[in-house]
Amino acid sequence: MSNKFIKYYAACLICIITIGAVVLYKLLPDPVKPVIAKEDPSAWYPPDIYSLINSPESDLILYGRDLILHTSKYLGPKGSIAKKSNGMNCGNCHLDAGARPYGNCFAAVATTYPKFRNRSGKMESVEFRINDCFERSLNGKGLDSLSREIRAMVAYINWIGKDVVKNIPPKSSGVPKIETLDRAANPGKGGQIYVSKCLSCHGVNGQGQLNFDSSEYTYPPLWGENSYNVSAGLYRISSIAGFVKYNMPYTATQIVPQLSDEDAWDVAAYLCSQPRPVKLFTQDWPKIETKPFDHPFGPYADTISELQHKYGPFNFGKIKKQGK
Repeated sequence: MSNKFIKYYAACLICIITIGAVVLYKLLPDPVKPVIAKEDPSAWYPPDIYSLINSPESDLILYGRDLILHTSKYLGPKGSIAKKSNGMNCGNCHLDAGARPYGNCFAAVATTYPKFRNRSGKMESVEFRINDCFERSLNGKGLDSLSREIRAMVAYINWIGKDVVKNIPPKSSGVPKIETLDRAANPGKGGQIYVSKCLSCHGVNGQGQLNFDSSEYTYPPLWGENSYNVSAGLYRISSIAGFVKYNMPYTATQIVPQLSDEDAWDVAAYLCSQPRPVKLFTQDWPKIETKPFDHPFGPYADTISELQHKYGPFNFGKIKKQGK
């Protein structure tokens, strides 16, 4: 056989192997990143995503997971279905599609919703909560609650929390809380931490990094016109401080954090001091006495300034339970 034919068949074989690998990659669900797998025996851990293969409900659940991981590809500025959001993904705030313990995970959602929330002053469904995030964290517009996309996300969220005891949120669910400081959080110090720990991924101007075709963010923007707006939950300094403490930089974990509590509060203050979209919901907190201690906008049931409510120190009287 001539060298010409050998090269031809070798090229064909390489093409077949490459195509097969791509097809296999597309067929398999994205792996759940085992960043802190079993580090904390008492924490919640998600069910095995591969257990869904050949399950009758798998298509809808896996579609919901893909929507959370790649929201922008479907519903962002270049979305294939609709243009509903700012280009961030739900998975930018709910790490590993809400499957990462201490990473703003979805562990407790299925067993606690519908539930009453002080922010809206009413009972909220999971569908309502998802659309709330579209309007705030994704600075966009809500979806039809009967759409396949909402049904898929709800199906995934319900599946991921299927083994959680009713109305008993696991300690690793949601955003972790850390002790408050005896001083105000310092944006200046936080800026220095940002430069050393965060800038390489999120950029000099907090603009994040888009992927190769600009369809979604590999690293999300932390401020600016494409980031979450001032009504998002992470605009509260205690929420972003807890999230940063146990998840950032991205190799950090709850067991092995890379930042001290003070560092986390200061970098959170820096992020909260940066400009971002202003979108206010005047119907929020119908009972102002239920506002969280660090809600950055008045009116309040006390006479403490907005500045202190935003950055602390949070030593004014007995700090009430954080509102939801």
